[in-house]
Amino acid sequence: MNIRFFNAKILLLSENHRFSLEEGELWVKGNKIAYIGDGKEKDKRAILWDREIDAEGNVLMSGFKNAHTHTAMTFLRSYADDLPLQEWLNRQVFPNEAKLTQEDIYHLCKLGIMEYLTSGITSNFDMYFAPLPGARASVDCGFRTVFTSGLNDFCQSLEEVEELYYKIREMSDLTGFLMGFHAEYTTSLKLMEGLASLAEKVKSPVWLHNSETASEVADCKKRYGKTPTELTEDLGMYRYGGGGYHCIYLEEKDFEIFKNRGLTAVTNPASNLKLASGIAPVNRFLKEGINVAVGTDGPASNNCLDMFREMFLVSGLAKVREKDAACVSAEDVLYMATAGGAKAMGLNECDSLAEGKLADLIVIDLKQPNMQPENNFVKNIVYSGSKQNVKLTMVNGKILYENQKFYIGTDEEEVYRRANEIIGRIRS
Repeated sequence: MNIRFFNAKILLLSENHRFSLEEGELWVKGNKIAYIGDGKEKDKRAILWDREIDAEGNVLMSGFKNAHTHTAMTFLRSYADDLPLQEWLNRQVFPNEAKLTQEDIYHLCKLGIMEYLTSGITSNFDMYFAPLPGARASVDCGFRTVFTSGLNDFCQSLEEVEELYYKIREMSDLTGFLMGFHAEYTTSLKLMEGLASLAEKVKSPVWLHNSETASEVADCKKRYGKTPTELTEDLGMYRYGGGGYHCIYLEEKDFEIFKNRGLTAVTNPASNLKLASGIAPVNRFLKEGINVAVGTDGPASNNCLDMFREMFLVSGLAKVREKDAACVSAEDVLYMATAGGAKAMGLNECDSLAEGKLADLIVIDLKQPNMQPENNFVKNIVYSGSKQNVKLTMVNGKILYENQKFYIGTDEEEVYRRANEIIGRIRS
């Protein structure tokens, strides 16, 4: 489709990770951004527009990238709560996930995708033990997802992971796959060694839950005499990059490895608060030049898939942790939630708004009390913004959400019915 946005405030990203506003027009042709400018020198009549959208002075910006989540866990929202991580995993998550069918996962992922769209999220980085139905849901909804394997001692095998790598990457231009495993504490050394070899074979980055709790790091050091970061580095996992989710309890050598290997730390503040895991050293990452991305984690540990809440927490918690109100600025956080996440996921074609980039974008409604006055747009988005300000979400040139209505090829009531039916069966 050819879509013309006009009368817009367009949020652009510079090379030094700073944002600026340009008033004017943005044109989408097919799945790419064809033009950004004031539109005065362009002959708009020469193009047959499918839609011309008056942005009414609202902000047009790159969509958020949810850099760590487990989408299908929507079925455990407000069901598996108020437990520390290991109890939560072993008493609630793993036993109930074992009851899911492939079809269950498909419908539960659709519910998650709908929630992403309401939060202005245009792509997610999903780890799950059965990614194929999630990939099918993304393709059917028109949503962009990069998957990573949840390999561990209880599910998947190296052969399955290799098969998934090719199958999901070839499924659609909306689906990608990077190598990964659940965590050091759920995965044998033999499996980790095998994954390192597989990543080397296909030249893929590697991802894992890393240093989420103090006990995780202490137990790993008891087993191997190394932190999870040191262990995975020594196994040769990071020859093509990658990173870790959470990354709260990193030690000095871990920071060196992240910096030298160009790894990304994905922070998940709401989940880490709810599970009482801790606060990630985001300010230290920034000072070391380590890329940081933002994720919601899954809807069983958060419980909502809301990038606005995460952004506020990233900055607020960093200030408390460092006892420095000046650290981790709104611009830093907005970069993490957009381009930082895109870098982590290998989505360089949709990391910002620019001509030739993929049209993954959102419209932020400024005509609401929490966005006024317009002293600073970036600070308004990070510090006072909310889902209610997302007016439109476009992925790959297609509008999937607009004015609280979904355009994903599925009736929303049917998605809700399926989700409640699934959890009802599991409870019984």
